[in-house]
Amino acid sequence: MTDIAAPTRWKRLNLEIRDHMPFWQQSIAVAAAFAVGLIISVVILMISGVGLADLWNEFVVFIFTSPKNISAVLVQAAPLIIVGLSAGIAFKARFWNIGIEGQVIFGAIGATLVATYDIGPEFLRLPLMAIFAAACGMLWMALPVFLKLRLQVNEIISTLLMNYIAFNFLLHLLYGPWQDPVSAFPHSEQFESFERLAPLGWQSLNYSLVIAIALVAFCAWLLLSSRYGFLLNFVHSNAKMARAVGIRVALVTLFAALASGALSGIAGFAISAGIESRMTQSFFIGFGFSGILIAFLARNNPLAIVLVALFVSTLMIAGQSLQVFYQIPFAMVQLIQAIIVICVAASEFFIRHRIRWVE
Repeated sequence: MTDIAAPTRWKRLNLEIRDHMPFWQQSIAVAAAFAVGLIISVVILMISGVGLADLWNEFVVFIFTSPKNISAVLVQAAPLIIVGLSAGIAFKARFWNIGIEGQVIFGAIGATLVATYDIGPEFLRLPLMAIFAAACGMLWMALPVFLKLRLQVNEIISTLLMNYIAFNFLLHLLYGPWQDPVSAFPHSEQFESFERLAPLGWQSLNYSLVIAIALVAFCAWLLLSSRYGFLLNFVHSNAKMARAVGIRVALVTLFAALASGALSGIAGFAISAGIESRMTQSFFIGFGFSGILIAFLARNNPLAIVLVALFVSTLMIAGQSLQVFYQIPFAMVQLIQAIIVICVAASEFFIRHRIRWVE
């Protein structure tokens, strides 16, 4: 009797949607993706001519063993934390604020307006500059959020295009009525001592860091503990369901978008009054993309935003050293940021899906 061979069963890859992945597993997936991004970045820098030992010295030894470099990282991190919070609170409402740079510009314009025209007494000058900065950032956000909520205009397009309007208005001011009359360079007059954020007494640290920490505490309470934070999480998870159960989704979105604009405006104040001591034509460059990057990597969590902002600040400070000593262009630093974003974004696929061999 002849045996009949059983048919061969071939295994194949099957893609399944996960019901849920525990938080610790999500953290491992994101950390692994982050590590892959760093490895790819190191390889690219080595191909560009920077040795592995040099990278270790620039990014670790020189940064964390020098008080001056540590303070530089913290000073740079302060506005980065604020723009990260700005992006995070908008993204929580699924309002994709890509116009952070325009709001930062108008925040600095509001602060410079107070300083230029001596609005208010000297002891109130800094608070007024901060208030005007927040109000101008919020004002610059008002049109995109109106277009989004009333006319369903995509906020990615409207906020992005308004960046160009803000930049050209900035150039108009700096090459026109607000040009420094002393040097005739395209920047505003230097702020008076009482119009600048006071130093904290250690290296170059100033009160911009205190403002950033206070805003982190407020946003952490708002998003993680308050009733509004609960509603915002509901809208973020399922806006249609939130609307069906009676939540005023438009009002929740409006508040988040305006708060995002106000935070970006305060970041403009922190840069102009805490770092530049005046308004320049390039003070805002890189902060918009960095804010989006920070919020994305931190998953819109205010506490995680602090850690990611410190990493991005370290990358910027070390990148400046690479530019000077190794002739590495600043675009290379931006490339590293983009690589890390892509890798972390890819981790979302493995968080939401499972790949299995099946017969």
